[in-house]
Amino acid sequence: MTTLRPMSDFSEGLVDRFAGASAGFERRLGAVRPAQWRRPTPCIEWNVRQLVNHMTRGNLGYVRLLRGGSGEEFLRLRDADALGADPMGAYVRSVRECAEAFAAPGAFQRLLDYPLGKVTGRQALAVRTTDTVIHTWDLARAVGADETLDGDLVAWIDDFLEEIYAGLVETPTAAETTHRFFAPPGTPGREASRQDRLLNRMGRVV
Repeated sequence: MTTLRPMSDFSEGLVDRFAGASAGFERRLGAVRPAQWRRPTPCIEWNVRQLVNHMTRGNLGYVRLLRGGSGEEFLRLRDADALGADPMGAYVRSVRECAEAFAAPGAFQRLLDYPLGKVTGRQALAVRTTDTVIHTWDLARAVGADETLDGDLVAWIDDFLEEIYAGLVETPTAAETTHRFFAPPGTPGREASRQDRLLNRMGRVV
């Protein structure tokens, strides 16, 4: 029996999905205490501040790509500090700038020089939204905040994972993939939540 998906197009309401995912990250960011900025995160190469900078710089990087920036430039700038003395303010501004850029007429149809492969603006924002949701869990785990992700966003990613990452060289749906998406040992059983199964698929130990 065929199970009908709730949507036929993964980009339906995509700017709103990005905004909702970003609001979830912002809520966990608001829970970060001064002593927690150097705490490790599930992304072993980053502490809390570095993860928040990755998210902020990433939003700005996607805007640059949309405006004609190169993938080489994106990689060169991705670790540059974007937080300064106001991490929350910097992150919120980056979200607003990214949402406004992708909501502009024609943005979804533009071809971007994304480092993992050429993508339309439409696909790029879907990847960005997915990244935001998963890193929300990373931040929550690192600082002891609520780890429960938005159920609608989890379902959207789970339903459209193949389409979101189609054609990219790093993808959790490929038979051979990189360590970034390698599912850890102990795949969750059938009784596991959809969130836990998705996180496992994205390389997280829940």
